[in-house]
Parts: sequence; C-alpha cells; structure tokens
Amino acid sequence: MPPSVFVSHGPPTMVVDDVAVRGFLGDLGRGLGRPAAVLCVSAHWDTAAPRIAAAARPETIHDFYGFPEALYRLRYPAPGAPELAARTLALLAEAGIEARLDPGRGLDHGAWEPLMLMYPEADVPVTQLSIQSTAGAAAHLALGRALAPLRRDGVLVLGSGTAVHNLARFRQDRDGVADWARRFDDWLADRAQAGAADDLVHYRERAPDAAMAHPAEDHFLPVLVALGAGGAHARGRALYRGFAYGSLSMAAYAFDAA
Repeated sequence: MPPSVFVSHGPPTMVVDDVAVRGFLGDLGRGLGRPAAVLCVSAHWDTAAPRIAAAARPETIHDFYGFPEALYRLRYPAPGAPELAARTLALLAEAGIEARLDPGRGLDHGAWEPLMLMYPEADVPVTQLSIQSTAGAAAHLALGRALAPLRRDGVLVLGSGTAVHNLARFRQDRDGVADWARRFDDWLADRAQAGAADDLVHYRERAPDAAMAHPAEDHFLPVLVALGAGGAHARGRALYRGFAYGSLSMAAYAFDAA
C-alpha cells in the first residue's frame, strides 16, 4: 500500500531548470513504483466546494503567465481516471463531504509539473481534487482522511503545494534563504515527523513566521490532505529537504501509520 505523499512544486520552469529537486522527483517516482492511479490535490485548483476532475483525457493547463514560450508547448498526455473520480466522490459522500464531478477539468501545473518528473512516460492514470482555501486547514485534514481507503487500491494520493511559499519575497531572497523561511521549514519538518496533526491544523497560530511563509493558505493545504490520507496516527517521513529559487522550500513528505 503506497503512502500518501506531499511534494513541493516550484515555478513552471522547474521542469527544465538545473535544480536539485528535479532529480529528487525522478528518483521519487522510481522509488514509489507505478501506482494504479494518482489523485492529485493541487494548490492551483481552488473552488468553493470540492470538485473532482473526471475527464478521460485531461488537457494540460498552462495556468501561468510571462514564462518562456517553450513551457506553453509542453504537454503531459497521461490518461484520466474517471473510475477513480467516481470512487473519490463516493468516499467523500460517505464522510459527509458534498462534492461534484467536473468532466472538463484538465491538469494544472501543480499536477503535471511534478508528475512529468516522477512519471515522465505519462502512463499512469491521473485525476485531481480541488482545494477550498476558504474552508481552512481542519477541513482539509478531514478531506484527506476520507481519501485514506484509496491507498488500499494502490492509488497514490499526492498533495502538491509548496512547503514555504511567499512569492512577494521571491526577488528579495534569490541570493539566499531567509531566516524566517528556515524557521518555518524546520517547524514543519518536526511537526510532520511527529504526526502532530493538531499543531499542523493550527499552524497559523503555532508555527514560527507562518504569515511570512504562507501569506495565503493555498500552498499549505495539500500538506493537510496528504497527512489525513496517511490514515489514523499517520506520521511524516521527510523525503526531501531543500530550498530553490531563494526562499521556496521544496520539502516533500510521505505519510503513513507509524
């Protein structure tokens, strides 16, 4: 049974840039093996209520602006996973979470960017589940816990966000990692490895420099989904620790029961 996994994605150029996390993601795909399918929870699909992509052939969404033209020609032609979408809908309903299918939704770069590196042959069926940034952290832990049975079917539940994500400081910190970013990243590593779900849910109040590390919640919420999908009493294992593009933490964690 695969663990649930959280990975950090950087800017779309990460698929071509010479950064260490590219090699890590390639190794991660080989280490995890080929799952039956991937359910990706990306920071870049944010809806008022949960929605599940159900396209049989999801398009590659280029949801970014001002980048080199070559990036807009990239395609990740993985098959969709309509059956997984239906199973996800049923699990959420069992947990009292109202959701709906979206048959037209493709894969945004929060999904195809890491998957292009993890499974470059694009032969693993994949679909997405949206986040709800207005719902808060506890709702996303509950969302993840509802998804935990998927792992028994060989499904990789993949949260894709960024462990430290403050784009307003992007240019200022390009030459080094800021102290505030390291403090938050270290706290996240400690709490994830302890399986401290309550601390992670209340990270806004308990983590050092939380407002600097995450001015908005969208890129942190996939951590909570991955933690929840790891099952009851899940603990995190750090798969990767490191920064790129200044103060963007590219940390990745696997979650499963201790």
